[in-house]
Amino acid sequence: MKLHIINGPNLNLLGKREPKIYGKKSFKSFFTELQFKFRKVELSYFQSNSESDLITKIQNAKADGIIINAAAYTHTSIAIADAIAAIDIPVVEIHISNTHAREDFRKKSYLSPVVKGCIFGFGMQSYELAIQSFLNQENA
Repeated sequence: MKLHIINGPNLNLLGKREPKIYGKKSFKSFFTELQFKFRKVELSYFQSNSESDLITKIQNAKADGIIINAAAYTHTSIAIADAIAAIDIPVVEIHISNTHAREDFRKKSYLSPVVKGCIFGFGMQSYELAIQSFLNQENA
């Protein structure tokens, strides 16, 4: 199974940015742990602060599934939602924090209506839960 993890703006600052919300671990070190834990899954990782780069990555994806944390673009980008709706690859939306327990503007997701499922609020474990959801579907 091949899964792409796509992270949006400011997630390159994980480990440094608001550690009370996002934790103290960098995504690079966490990704290494994911690769070790899920050795039977071919994982790739892409992060960009640019909406157009994220859209291009979604449109060109060749994978069994995509795990996306679009960060702030979740609440603003109809273009990313359209890119997800245009592909035949299942997508799981994740967020490290529980966006529904935060500021009002974070409660609206343009992605949620076009993805297979959503996982919010479990810290970095949200990524693991998304991977496991794909593995569960494969074994169903």
